[in-house]
Amino acid sequence: MQVVFSHGLESGPWGSKITAMAEVAKARNARVTSVDYQGMREPQPRVDKLLQCLASLPQEPTVLVGSSMGGHVATAVANQRPVAGLFVLAPAFFMPGFEAITPAVPDCPMEIVHGWHDDVVPVSNSLRYVEAGTVTVHLVDSDHRLGSALPEICQWFDRFLAGLQDQ
Repeated sequence: MQVVFSHGLESGPWGSKITAMAEVAKARNARVTSVDYQGMREPQPRVDKLLQCLASLPQEPTVLVGSSMGGHVATAVANQRPVAGLFVLAPAFFMPGFEAITPAVPDCPMEIVHGWHDDVVPVSNSLRYVEAGTVTVHLVDSDHRLGSALPEICQWFDRFLAGLQDQ
């Protein structure tokens, strides 16, 4: 199994959340990649870059993980090619000016983690999103960065990966 991370607009490929979750994936013997989107402000070029990255990786079960805009990007890609699972944090769904390009719920196991106090992407956006399909949602007492929830996020991510490996 391989895990491919997509960071948010204002972060980088090895921020604190990705670094912590990468350790969880490595402990499950997964190959880990994190795509660098720095300097790319629009979603579509990021989607294209993630698709190019996936085309260059070994053909094995792939889990996409994304945070904020990276969650939008990972979800868009999960609708364009088969993936084993999708795990997104505070995904930038239904954002002003981008509502029409919010991706559909993909045909794979999906979990969302969102903070109740998110002032960048309202938690109501994730709740609206899950009305369209079967998605597990974890709501936490945190903000957009989700730093205070990182231990819980890593536990949920570990269980998510374990469930995929058991299939």
